[in-house]
Amino acid sequence: MLRGEFESSKIIYGLMPKFIPEPVKFGKYKVQNPATYFYLSEFVDMDVATAPEPAEFTGRLAEMHKTSQSPTGQFGFHVATCDGKMAHTVDWEESWAVFYRKLLVGVCKLDLETNGPWPELERATEQVATKVIPRLLGPLQAEGQKIKPCIIHGDLWEGNMGINLETGDTLLFDAGSYYAHNEMELGHWRCEFSSVFRSKIYTRHYLRNYPAAEPVDEFDDRNRLYSIKGAINYCAGHPGSILRKT
Repeated sequence: MLRGEFESSKIIYGLMPKFIPEPVKFGKYKVQNPATYFYLSEFVDMDVATAPEPAEFTGRLAEMHKTSQSPTGQFGFHVATCDGKMAHTVDWEESWAVFYRKLLVGVCKLDLETNGPWPELERATEQVATKVIPRLLGPLQAEGQKIKPCIIHGDLWEGNMGINLETGDTLLFDAGSYYAHNEMELGHWRCEFSSVFRSKIYTRHYLRNYPAAEPVDEFDDRNRLYSIKGAINYCAGHPGSILRKT
């Protein structure tokens, strides 16, 4: 978990040094049992209670997505990263549809392990994996169309950002990144655990900086699909959460 955050933060800091506290070190304590790790970063005094200004924040987020470059040209990441305490499936893939299917199925498996079997959910997961994902995400890379693998924060909601009290700049922290379709970042904002970013003004401003992929009229369907990962992941990390039924 901590190595993933360190590596994620290094990439974001390398792109936009004022958008995340500078990562300093990741390592393991000498104590053998239990195995214990640490992650150190720059200290930034920040306001974590005030909502960010939509145009400024989404403009910086879009810039991060646009300027990033996958080292392999594929979707994935070079080390395991996490959303909360739940590990992402981040093996490199050329196909975004294949990558997202593996990511979502992995999250659903973690949810079943945490919250127990639910046949209806398992059947729905199979339908989404085999029918919905190919239908909605396949066209993004069909007939010569391409989408760029962009670095995303990976767990971006208002609880993982703040405002630098010295400079007024918005800041990210607690990253669990991977290279993804940039619209994946916005899926979290639709989830019920998000409050500030659920306001559509943030998505509208973001899309002014980084327009929706073609087919544009299916953006909302993709956004709903991407939000499923965030919602199920939350349930996997919070046993008994009511979000599992919504």
